[in-house]
Amino acid sequence: MRRRWLLFAASALVAAPLARAQQPAKVARIGYLGGGTSQSGAANFKALTAGLDALGWNEGRNLSIEARYAGPGVGDIPRLAAELVRLRLDVIVSVGPATTVALKQLGTGIPVVFASVADPVGLGLAKSLGRPEGNFTGLATLAPEFILAKQVELLRETVPWASRLAFLTNPGNPIHVQGRELRLRVAKSQGLEVVEVEATTREELELAFAEAARKKAEFMYLSGDPLPLAHTVFVAELALRYRLPVMFLFRQHVEAGGLMSYGVDLEDLLRRSATYVDKILKGAAPRDLPIEEPTRYMLVINKKTANALGLTIPQSVLARADEVIQ
Repeated sequence: MRRRWLLFAASALVAAPLARAQQPAKVARIGYLGGGTSQSGAANFKALTAGLDALGWNEGRNLSIEARYAGPGVGDIPRLAAELVRLRLDVIVSVGPATTVALKQLGTGIPVVFASVADPVGLGLAKSLGRPEGNFTGLATLAPEFILAKQVELLRETVPWASRLAFLTNPGNPIHVQGRELRLRVAKSQGLEVVEVEATTREELELAFAEAARKKAEFMYLSGDPLPLAHTVFVAELALRYRLPVMFLFRQHVEAGGLMSYGVDLEDLLRRSATYVDKILKGAAPRDLPIEEPTRYMLVINKKTANALGLTIPQSVLARADEVIQ
């Protein structure tokens, strides 16, 4: 009897580690809230998943992702944000200021990693870049005054005779609303008259370009926003139709036929945001993860579009370009 009991005990000791080893690993659950459509945001989502995969987080094995897209407008963002919060996820990745502010307004305690937010401190998402304090952290898109001044400077250098600048913004985007005084100040400091036009839908984009042309704008600055990103080709066509040289924030516009962009690589931001997700899933608190500022900006020029607009890009501008699309 004793021998039988010893054999049973020995087999149990061997089986216990095997049973533990065979138990499935805990699946991390993250949310993804993007502006624009699943089509316009596909490259960004792929960049995030590639970054997570490189860190050992593989969807279908130890990772589950709930993705939501707000479409080109902002009306659905609060509903989608609340939907993700109700799922009690481990982390939410948020792309852009409108989606991130919506999550903040819900008062959720879920860790949020944001990408492509220009002024997270100004928007109330964090106490400071170095120590966010709350449950929001991630990657800022730009240092607003510096980058805007540089974009306008490059545009002026490209179209030196122009003096009337149109700003196209989306009143549903909180960073556009917050940045109005900054835009006016930068333009005034460079001796420019300003034409302000707005768009919240695809149809309004065309009306905005028509209004800018009617008010005799000679060039345009288009702030980063999900609406034009969902319609990059259409926006490029409008710029050509109304003969308006446009400076964009994101290179996707230039690849679609826009004139030029100066800003960060959005896909790179999403790829790098995976590092924050990884650290949080491994126990780090968002309040202890400093918000990253961009260290490198890219100037991308579409020379074919310049020719179509009758522009000759100065050599001084071409020499600074990271990429020239012929």
